[in-house]
Amino acid sequence: MLKKHSQLFESLLFISDLLIIAFSWVASFYIRFYSGLPVEKGVPDFYLYCLFLIPIGVIWGFAFKGFGLYRPKRIGSHLSEVFDITKACVISALILISITFFFRYYEFSRLVFLFFVAINIISLSLARWTFREVLRYLRRKGHNIRFAVIIGTGEPAVAVVKSLDRHPEVGIKLLGLVSTTEESVGAKVAGAAVLDTYKNLRSLMINRRVDQIFIALTWDEHAKVVEVLSLIGDEAVDIKVIPDLFEFMTLRGGVEEFDGMPILNLQNSPLYGWNMIFKRSADVLFASAALVVVSPLMLALSLLIKLTSPGPVLFRQERMGIGGDTFQILKFRSMRADAEDATGAVWASKDDPRRTRLGTLLRSTSLDELHQLFNVIKGDMSLVGPRPERPVFIREFRKNIPNYMLRHKMKAGITGWAQVNGWRGNTDLGKRIEHDLYYIENWSLVFDIKILFLTLWKGLVNRNAY
Repeated sequence: MLKKHSQLFESLLFISDLLIIAFSWVASFYIRFYSGLPVEKGVPDFYLYCLFLIPIGVIWGFAFKGFGLYRPKRIGSHLSEVFDITKACVISALILISITFFFRYYEFSRLVFLFFVAINIISLSLARWTFREVLRYLRRKGHNIRFAVIIGTGEPAVAVVKSLDRHPEVGIKLLGLVSTTEESVGAKVAGAAVLDTYKNLRSLMINRRVDQIFIALTWDEHAKVVEVLSLIGDEAVDIKVIPDLFEFMTLRGGVEEFDGMPILNLQNSPLYGWNMIFKRSADVLFASAALVVVSPLMLALSLLIKLTSPGPVLFRQERMGIGGDTFQILKFRSMRADAEDATGAVWASKDDPRRTRLGTLLRSTSLDELHQLFNVIKGDMSLVGPRPERPVFIREFRKNIPNYMLRHKMKAGITGWAQVNGWRGNTDLGKRIEHDLYYIENWSLVFDIKILFLTLWKGLVNRNAY
């Protein structure tokens, strides 16, 4: 019965998608040629555009199947589905446009294709969102339910129990847990009953009509996974494995696939693919614009530094950036030229006697950092990211602060999440690392814009900047 329901939902989704795709194509034609936009060569034959719905249906159907858009998605986010829809639509559109090259005697409107992709993505995403929300509502009311057991009684199993309790909309009813030992049978774990041992799994599946199994064994029990799978045999159940590796996932861990093999990432950088291109493009664009705006101020400060204290205008210092590579950071000089000759590398302190009079103002207002816009354009830094430290300090920090080096999975920034929350200068390093790792874990361009806005909103003056 569940299989029939799944096939019914898949068929309904497929038919709905085809209707939406057809509507999007026709709507794009009418928007292009009947909405008042200029038409140079007259309105083309609508019948020929309608014939194009045949290859469109075939291409989009295969693309949506290929991206898994008709698989059951009880456990999954709306955002990930929208992303898959976008990828499938864009790739399908590129294939469709390439097909039009064979129609050399007829030129299709490029604006129709542009409108079609936009309308298609928006309308399909809204339709899927509505469909998923209706299903979730029905599941909360007790309809379209799947019955599950969890193999394991340790922390991974507890995490699954709590997640299923928090999300009744996924429609998975937990029957109970299955233990690897006799001792825990009859007990309760996180409010769920331990039904039996895994040795009796086969009979339990048949008697309780189980159709979902979560294998959530602890690390020392993983050797039993093969035996559990052999006991399940060819029963028509969905099997999901929750690896006991979450304690080792330190930064943006997740699962990906390579040549059909699942690969578990324990730590990763968010800067790859389009993310890297988008962030780099935003850095160059905003840094260039900022330089145009502040260049008169930078020229004035250069003259003042030269007139008020002996030594160079700019100060260069080695800092550590992404991947542990070092670079030369640029600053307006705010201290005497011989500031570290006697002391070596030390932190700046409040009322530091090494500062020049102008340097005190520059450091308290963060104006000494303006030249780092050139570091951003060069690619050593980003506008937003963890603040770079000197290698001589980092050697000590990493001995005493867990996960310190993970902050170098992201390009160093002029400002950052720690800085806008007040953790800058000679403040609690643990708090700074906590905020830096939170930023990397939750990075997005929107988050970057928020931090830049907060940097300007709260002002560049900070009581810890000295």
